[in-house]
Amino acid sequence: MGSTVDAREIAQFAAIADAWWDEEGAFRPLHRLNPVRLRYIRDRLCAHFGRDPEAPKPLNGLRLVDVGCGGGLLWEPMTRMGATVTGIDAAEEGIAAAKAHAASVGLKIDYRAATAESLVAAGESFDAVISMEVLEHVADVDAFLAACRDLTRPGGALALSTLNRTPKSYLTAIVGAEYVLRWLPRGTHNWKKFIRPSELAAALRRQGLDLADLTGIEYSPLADRFSLGRDLGVNYLAFATRP
Repeated sequence: MGSTVDAREIAQFAAIADAWWDEEGAFRPLHRLNPVRLRYIRDRLCAHFGRDPEAPKPLNGLRLVDVGCGGGLLWEPMTRMGATVTGIDAAEEGIAAAKAHAASVGLKIDYRAATAESLVAAGESFDAVISMEVLEHVADVDAFLAACRDLTRPGGALALSTLNRTPKSYLTAIVGAEYVLRWLPRGTHNWKKFIRPSELAAALRRQGLDLADLTGIEYSPLADRFSLGRDLGVNYLAFATRP
């Protein structure tokens, strides 16, 4: 299996790796998104695996992998929910930041500078694969989803998020976030690599995966907050299962 890593994209994120845990820095949008993403992942995994999302450790006993984990923003809270987690990223600088922060708060998390393909080659499998805001940065979406499928055990699940390729997403995620609000460094996103929900659904079907849900992520400028909703026009989440 060839590499799905886009070297230019990895270098771009590596250059700002020391900002991962700065809530007002380059990754400010992800910090603001985190509660919404965590709630979606927790609730979908609990529904799929028959868990109580309000339990103290609702994900206890589940083995999860985050493909493209960056600095580990998702995995510290997921660990506290009881999951056994592995976080992988092709950028060693992001993994170093993730390891350092986990150690500083007393959490033991399996972080590795690795790719999905390398874990597949090693024969690893997980109850669920999580990959947030990664699809729009990979070199080959179909190959990436194939690797994610192979990492998912039969009966397991995948939780994904990405950006829709619409005029609204161009204005919001690129013009607004990168040039006007300066939430992100200019050039973080390439609008041509954004993925329409219909394209993602077709790509999942090609890998033998069943798309169970699509949910939009909406931003309110007045409240300065993100929420889950029906509008898929900019950011959206997807939940799929492997039969």
